[in-house]
Amino acid sequence: MVRKVPYEELERRVKDLEKQAAERKRVEEALRESEMRLSEIVEGTLIPTFVIDNRHIITHCNRAYENLKGISAKEMIGTDKQWSTFYAQPRPTMADLIVDNAPEEEIARYYDGKSRRSALIEGAYEAEDFFPGLGEKGQWLFFGAAPLRDAAGRVTGAIETLLDITERKTAEMGLRKSEQRYRTLLDFVPYPLVVFTEDGRVSYLNPEFTKVFGWTLDELHGKIIPFVPPDLRHEVAEGIERLFEERVFEHMETRRMTKDGRVLDVAIKVAFYPESEEEESEVILILRDITQEKRIEATNEAMLRISLALPQYPNLEDLLDYVSGEIKRVLNVDGALVILLDEEEKELFFLGTAYEDRATEKRAKEIRYPADRGISGKVIKTGQPIIVPDTSKDPNFYALIDKQIGYESRAMLDVPLRSGDRIIGVLCATNKKEGSFDQTDIDLLSMIGGTVALSIENARVSEELKKSYQEVTSLNKAKDKAIDHLSHELKTPIAVLFGALNILTRELGALPKESLKPIMEMARRNLDRINEIQYEAEDIMLDKEHRTYNILSLLLDECSDELAALVAEEVGGTAVVERIRNRVEELFGPKEVVPQEILLHEFVKDELEEHLRPSFSHRKVEIMSFLEPTPPIYMPLDPLQKVITGLVKNAIENTPDEGKIEVVVQKKGRGSELVVHDYGVGIIEEDQKRIFEGLFTTRDTMDYSSKRPFDFNAGGKGADLLRMKIFSERYNFKIEMSSSRCGFIPTESDICPGRISACRFCNSTEDCYRSGGTTFTLTFPPAPKQEISLSGDGLEESSQRGKS
Repeated sequence: MVRKVPYEELERRVKDLEKQAAERKRVEEALRESEMRLSEIVEGTLIPTFVIDNRHIITHCNRAYENLKGISAKEMIGTDKQWSTFYAQPRPTMADLIVDNAPEEEIARYYDGKSRRSALIEGAYEAEDFFPGLGEKGQWLFFGAAPLRDAAGRVTGAIETLLDITERKTAEMGLRKSEQRYRTLLDFVPYPLVVFTEDGRVSYLNPEFTKVFGWTLDELHGKIIPFVPPDLRHEVAEGIERLFEERVFEHMETRRMTKDGRVLDVAIKVAFYPESEEEESEVILILRDITQEKRIEATNEAMLRISLALPQYPNLEDLLDYVSGEIKRVLNVDGALVILLDEEEKELFFLGTAYEDRATEKRAKEIRYPADRGISGKVIKTGQPIIVPDTSKDPNFYALIDKQIGYESRAMLDVPLRSGDRIIGVLCATNKKEGSFDQTDIDLLSMIGGTVALSIENARVSEELKKSYQEVTSLNKAKDKAIDHLSHELKTPIAVLFGALNILTRELGALPKESLKPIMEMARRNLDRINEIQYEAEDIMLDKEHRTYNILSLLLDECSDELAALVAEEVGGTAVVERIRNRVEELFGPKEVVPQEILLHEFVKDELEEHLRPSFSHRKVEIMSFLEPTPPIYMPLDPLQKVITGLVKNAIENTPDEGKIEVVVQKKGRGSELVVHDYGVGIIEEDQKRIFEGLFTTRDTMDYSSKRPFDFNAGGKGADLLRMKIFSERYNFKIEMSSSRCGFIPTESDICPGRISACRFCNSTEDCYRSGGTTFTLTFPPAPKQEISLSGDGLEESSQRGKS
């Protein structure tokens, strides 16, 4: 049985239905109005637009959309063929992908990565692409799609707009092509070129810039090039500021650094692009590397200066100092040297120097070193130039030279100095101030060497000729003095002897014995002088061939029987032959000299105290001895005694009364040293060169008087020092002399009064001590060590003397 619905409930239901119907009608009207508004919006926009629902069916499209392909809206609305407007085959449009809520990766895949999220609408995407099927030649479209949502936020469709950007893209591509042509053109510019923004940052640089300076565009794009040398940074900053203010730039020459630190000379030209002040300008900078040109110019100028200056320097040292200065200037280095080879001594020495200070130059000129040492020695040996980038890593570098002159050589270039086929030295440059030594520096230094080598040889020959002339002149003078002196030394005692003998002959019977004593002493003294000459000559000639002895011995051996018969016939007896033989042996036979160990300090003390002091007791000269114990030396006693006596005698005879002499014995290395220093008159410079050459005296013969030995200015025979020199060579010790002539009597003809208190120039003895003097220094090696060896008879001492 059907339940009967009350009227009130029916009436309520009817009212609900009426409300629902009214609401639905309102919604439908609102939807129709919305669709109409959307349709009006779509139709009213000039941008091609189409709308699809969530079934991918086109609901709206406007005339601008129709014009894309020429398909009417009537044909498109209600279909899902929106793809046909753009593609030849079915595929989703961006609106389709939005409706399907496709992920971003899928959208990007469809548009080859050209799509991107919209920055304005959530869930919307945009892209630009070329569509070859649109228009006559295809079109570039900028398009975007956004979702359509209902009140609940559900996607009910999507709207897609498309903008024809063909003109813009064509202009961009044209501009890009133009820029590419512009870049291609700049790439072919044969000079380094850079394009800067106004803030100095790189927007472009060409391959030639990379080739010359080392940096690439990828390294510098958007950055400031770090190629301004530190000393030019302030100047360049001011120049850039002035450049943008005045927009005028004149051609200039300056310096710029490369990526690897080299400094180049460059010529710079600047232009603005575009030139309008309303547009943002870029600066085009063209640089031309003129380093080689500047070097060639500097080389030519230097070679011209050197060539013109060579005749102005006849003195070799002045010439080489000039050449060193030019090398230092042209190569821009801290130091430059002309190193010459001493072929006789096998040594190298610095005759031309150029450093930052004079003291270093002076110290360098005092150095000599073996010709096979150092970089220069290697250049001499190989004949090839050598660049040493880092001396601390080169095994051939001779660091001792730097230590001696107080200099640090960090990098070095040496080239051989050739004269014909001979290498006569080395040109050296050290510590280049900018960059490193390279082949250009080698070529320049070699060119300078080729230019000056002949002049150096000529100057050396000239110096040698001058020295030879001076030597010959000095030798002639020495010869004349020696002959004159020897004649005087022999004539005087002979004349005295003749006079003494005449007196003896005439008055021997009449005079008592006391009257004869002074005459006999005078005769004996002069005979002693002649004997001393003979003894000195014998010492000097000790190692020479004894021709007289050999001849006499041969004659005696060959004629002994005949001589015996002759003597027996004349005087009776034959023993006289043996007596003659003994006398020949005594006078002319070789003398045996036996070396032995000697304590020099004790020997000198004994000689001074026991033998020499009594000989000069009549002189008022103080001898101050400083005798330090020293290792034993090894030589014969007799020559050592003659050397010490000769030195002390020479010092006393050249020292005025009230003067002093110092005798020092001290250790010298492993050996011993004897120093005899007098504060006497000294020796003039010219005579110092000949002092050891024998029969040479420091005063004219007529200035001597035949005084007693050890008297002031007693004179001598001129052979003492020659004998000492020969002894030094014979017994392996070294003798050196230094002297300073008294400034109050600078020439040979000036005479010292012989007593300090009688000198009108000296107010005190100290004045005399400071005015002159002579020092003889003798250096003796230590005695060779003795070794103990076993013999058949037991222990036996074996000397190594003579083997070392």
